[in-house]
Amino acid sequence: MTGRKRSSERVDPFFESGSRSGANGELRLSASDRVTGSGSKRAAKPQRPARKKGRRRSGGGFLGLIRFAAYWTIVLGIWGGIGVAGVVIYYGARMPNASTWSIPERPPNVKIVSVNGETIANRGTTGGEALALEDMSPYIPQAVVAIEDRRFYSHFGIDPLGLARAMITNVTTGRMVQGGSTLTQQLAKNLFLSPERTLERKVQEVLLAFWLEQNYTKDQILAMYLNRVFFGSNAYGVEAASRRYFNKSARDVNLGEAALLAGLLKAPSRLSPARDPAAAEARAQVVLGAMHDQDLITDSEVASAKSQPPTKAKSYWSGAQYYAADMVMDEVKRLIGDIKQDIVVDTTLDMGLEHAADRTLSTLLAGDGAKQGASQAALVAIDGTGAIRALVGGRDYATSQFNRAVRAKRQPGSAFKPFVYAAALEAGVSPDSMRNDARVRIGNWTPENYDQKFRGPVTISTALAQSLNTIAAQLVMEAGPDQVVSFAHRMGIESTLQPNASIALGTSEVSLTELTAAYAPFMNGGYKATPHIVRRIASLDGKVLYENTYGDPPRVLSDTLAATMNSMLTRVVTEGTGKAARLDGWQAAGKSGTTQSFRDALFVGYTSNLTTGVWFGNDDGTPMKKVTGGGLPARAWKEFMTAAHKGLSPSPLFGLGRGDPVAAVPPPQDIPAAHERPQTSILDIISGVFPGEREPAPQPRVTPERTGATTPLPPASGGFEQPLPPGRSAAQGGPVPPADVGAAPGQPPAGRRTTLLDVILGN
Repeated sequence: MTGRKRSSERVDPFFESGSRSGANGELRLSASDRVTGSGSKRAAKPQRPARKKGRRRSGGGFLGLIRFAAYWTIVLGIWGGIGVAGVVIYYGARMPNASTWSIPERPPNVKIVSVNGETIANRGTTGGEALALEDMSPYIPQAVVAIEDRRFYSHFGIDPLGLARAMITNVTTGRMVQGGSTLTQQLAKNLFLSPERTLERKVQEVLLAFWLEQNYTKDQILAMYLNRVFFGSNAYGVEAASRRYFNKSARDVNLGEAALLAGLLKAPSRLSPARDPAAAEARAQVVLGAMHDQDLITDSEVASAKSQPPTKAKSYWSGAQYYAADMVMDEVKRLIGDIKQDIVVDTTLDMGLEHAADRTLSTLLAGDGAKQGASQAALVAIDGTGAIRALVGGRDYATSQFNRAVRAKRQPGSAFKPFVYAAALEAGVSPDSMRNDARVRIGNWTPENYDQKFRGPVTISTALAQSLNTIAAQLVMEAGPDQVVSFAHRMGIESTLQPNASIALGTSEVSLTELTAAYAPFMNGGYKATPHIVRRIASLDGKVLYENTYGDPPRVLSDTLAATMNSMLTRVVTEGTGKAARLDGWQAAGKSGTTQSFRDALFVGYTSNLTTGVWFGNDDGTPMKKVTGGGLPARAWKEFMTAAHKGLSPSPLFGLGRGDPVAAVPPPQDIPAAHERPQTSILDIISGVFPGEREPAPQPRVTPERTGATTPLPPASGGFEQPLPPGRSAAQGGPVPPADVGAAPGQPPAGRRTTLLDVILGN
């Protein structure tokens, strides 16, 4: 109703000025004001031209696609950025506070240097000292940057262009060909993170790279990287790698070698020249090409580097000096305990002598050694203070790191006899004393000479020169096995020695180093020469942590006895079993030694300048082909000592003049001759020993395998059978050998000893 009322009401139209009307007030309707159709009041919309409509559809299809893609790219980029930021914030929150971050300490390095300051080796976890960037060969950082991170000096820790390039390359090739990590990222991974490949580790790597770039210069980052990165074959850092593969310092590496090192970073273990020299060389060519493309090197430099012979590194560190380095590390740990900082160890080693020793043994082993069944050798040279000047522990360190000069203990054979003779001299025997080289029986043991011949009466000096086993057996019982053992220990033998009769033939095992050092008191005039290789240990800032104190050694034998032994031992070289060791222009003394079945052959000798011991044999104890101590070992000794004394002025041995060494020294006056020994005293009676006799020490069981003798060596029982020479008796005094000398088999022993009980009872 209301509607109807309103519709029936009249509404007068009202026109404002400016309405659509004629000039004369007429009302005019435009086409849009007219009502068409069946009375509809809705006005019809004007139609757009077909041409314009078609043009709009065409532009909207192409440009709309672009606008659509751009729009969603922006949207997705925003959301992706938000997501990445969230991931970074999440994993970053799991890391320690950045204020607590610091560069981990590099594992301590032990730099071992020779007596002349030449680097022998670097030991420690890394195997090399840290070098400043300016101390390295300039080719090394250039090569590494060229192949690993060419925009290193321009990016901010990550390289978006490099990452994109790597992604495209990997996608197009269908496999992982390139990595997108910068050197800074690699350093961050090496310093702080585990090698696992996870999103969290990658995010942390980027954050740490930003931190490194903010806190360190590019050169500092590159130096840290080069001093810590793995180069394969257990070498960490460029110094260790350079010494491992080229046997030189990273300071001296040339272009081709630097390219090889840089090429290893892609796959250190697989590309190591110790494993695959061809692959390492091929990769080095790639590095040279990258350096050339970046104008770091010229065409001529590339050609020169490519003309170098390929690097052929052994599978392990090679060089005899590494035996000495192992010995140094053992000593350092004993002297200062755990190593907690970089240290420099000054040694007594002379690298000139070391190389001469290595060459000498290698040459002989490859020649006559191979023919005569000797596969290993060792050498140690010691001066008068006990300082080790050269040490070779075996044929090839890369093949076997076992130090045969220090750790191996073997029977010295007749090389032990000087201690027997010296102990006998201290007991009253003189070099001119006569003994009968004849069949000797000590209990059930009958030692024989090497040639199984007897020479009859000989002087003690001649017996030593000819290495007569029968005389040595007599002297060890005259002096007493316990006294011989005590004397050897006093001279420097540290191994356990068995105080039995067979010690005369060197049946107790010793190391070559201690045996050689025990000869040194003969050379230096009677002072103990404790073998040592470490002179000083100091930190990098010069603080001395240890310095040896071998400057005041104790006297272990009289100077007269030292001179007398020198006189006797020179005859071994001039006319005895050591003639192959004679040196031109130098007085030399020494003693050869050969063990049973030619398993071991030794020669230990000395001049006034140096004492050297040489051993030849096989690790498994296989007999050699009649190699004696006067053969290969004496020849090696001569060759080495000739090189060691080159350019030095000859000087006589202690106590000997420049003339005939034998005639130059008379028998020492303070050692009574055998016929001058005092008669029986109460002390002799109490001890159960008359002049010229010794009560035997208990004899442990000795097998023929370990004696070097040609007959079994059972323990001596009871007393020693002592037939007296015709017309002589114990009551008449005089020297009486404490064994059957020249007696026929089955001859009954002489009467029993007089003891204190006999005297008391009147027997």
